[in-house]
Formats: sequence, structure tokens, C-alpha cells
Amino acid sequence: MQFQLPVSIPPLHPPIRFGEKVMLTGSCFTGHMARQLRQHGFSVLENPNGILFNPLSVARSLESYLEAAFEPELFYLNELWNSWDYHSLFSHPEKEKAAEQMKTSRAQAAAFLKEANWLVITLGSAFQYFLKEENRPVANNHRAPGQWFEKRLLEIDFIETTLARTLQELARFNPGLKIILTISPVRHIRDGVVENNRSKARLLEVVHRLCQTYSHLYYFPAYELVIDVLRDYRFYDLDLVHPNFAATQFVWETFQNSCIAAEDHADMQEVKAVFTGLQHRPRFPETAAHQRFLAQIAAKKEALENRFPWLEWPVEN
Repeated sequence: MQFQLPVSIPPLHPPIRFGEKVMLTGSCFTGHMARQLRQHGFSVLENPNGILFNPLSVARSLESYLEAAFEPELFYLNELWNSWDYHSLFSHPEKEKAAEQMKTSRAQAAAFLKEANWLVITLGSAFQYFLKEENRPVANNHRAPGQWFEKRLLEIDFIETTLARTLQELARFNPGLKIILTISPVRHIRDGVVENNRSKARLLEVVHRLCQTYSHLYYFPAYELVIDVLRDYRFYDLDLVHPNFAATQFVWETFQNSCIAAEDHADMQEVKAVFTGLQHRPRFPETAAHQRFLAQIAAKKEALENRFPWLEWPVEN
């Protein structure tokens, strides 16, 4: 018997190759994919502005990386200096340090994006919050009073026009950049079940319009893999909203098989095995067996670094 509907995913052409630079930006689901790419040996930059859910915030952040000069607009709230364009991870009690963190991240993003081979954009919601007094879009509310904001569901044509402008600027900035668009399978239930579906539908329509317009854009169906293929609450965390480890692993394996060159998979697995070994925390580190294990991992690590000089070993707790 068949218990799942098959989803046909055409192989990416050209595929992502081992050693290429990949920048990822967008919703919290981006973190899962970035983590897997790092652990398998890719040079990755993830969310330079922090997590961004809606297309307008994503577009504004990407365009800011292309600007020659940059100075973040900061405001003081809840004893911290913040920016409406950055996640609260960049907030700080000292104004100068908050600004420096944001400028450093922006500069790193600009340099990385200039040389990147791929950009993965994950959109989470078509809802956008605006400051009422300024009619200014915000990427993060920083726990400001709710009455400061107006919530709007962005129109399809507006989203398409906004992203199209950003894509054109990116093409001028880095003509060789290829872009993968995807929709986060995380459901924004705080908006309401019906409202979440309306939001996702708008994003889906836009990304397919864009992929039909631009030859360097590709769509990866992360949303469909979780919602239509897995389609069971056992693949969600206790909040019934966020995909769990099994679901994200399934999406990663599908991404690897459809988007990354098959001839590179063996090398990627070698890197992942060494990474796993480096993360191992032994109960008895002084034993001879563990010392032999460390020597074996060190030898494999050195051999891989000789073959692939770009390798970086992420530090994860």
C-alpha cells in the first residue's frame, strides 16, 4: 500500500556544489538548513539581520547589504538600544555596541554576498507590522506596546514588485548569484489558522510568479514536504506548530538529494562524520581508547583540510 503522496522535485540545474558559498536568510526554518550545510562542510552565512519572517523585511535587509554607506537607526526601549530592522539578538544596553554589532554583521553580509554562489530565501508570513506614527515597516517589535503597530496582510502584487526590485539589484551586485526560494512550513497560528493559510497562499503565488520570470531562481518545496507529504502531528513539536527533528531531517535529506550534486555526497558525509566526532563528549576522556579515537579524528580532519582548504569546523554546544 502507498501511504504517502509522491512529490516530484526536479533536480536543481545546475546543482549546488561542495565548496560553494551559500547565504541563507528568512524565517526560523532557515536555521535548520544552515546548520546542516555547515555540518556537511559548506561555507555558510545565516540571517545577518537575525530571523525575518515577512518578504518586506527580507527585501529591506538584502538591499541594505548593497548600500555603500550604512548607519543603523536605533531607538531606546526596555533598557536596550534596538533597531526595527534587526532581531533583538543585536540589541544592547550600550548604544555604541548595538550599532557596532549591526554594522559588523551588515559588512560581513555584504562581503559574503558579493562572492556567494547561492542565496536561499525562506519566507514565513505575508503579514507585516507597521509603526502607526511613521507608517514604517518593522522586522521585530522588541516587546513594544501592541498599540504602536498596525498589522497588514501584504497584497500579492506588492510582494512581487518588492521582491522583484530586490532580485534585480542583487543581480547587478553579484551577476553569478543563483537563488532558491522556499516557504517555511512553520505555521503562524497566532495569526489564526485561516489567516495563516491566506498568508502562505500569497507567498506561494509570488514565489512561483518570480521563478517563472527569472531563470536564476528556483523553488524548493519545503512547505509541501511537511504539510502535504508528512502531514501528521507526530512530525511537530509539542506546540503543534514547529516541525520536529524527524521532519527537518526529512526536508534536509530531500534538499540534499534534489539540490546538491550527487557526486559530492560522499565527501559531505566524511565531513559530517568528523564534525560528529569533534562534538563527542566522552565520559572518561583519559582512557587509551578515547585517545586513539581523538588521534583518528585528528588524522581524518587533517586529510579533509588538505583536500578542501575552505573547510571551517563549526563550534556547537
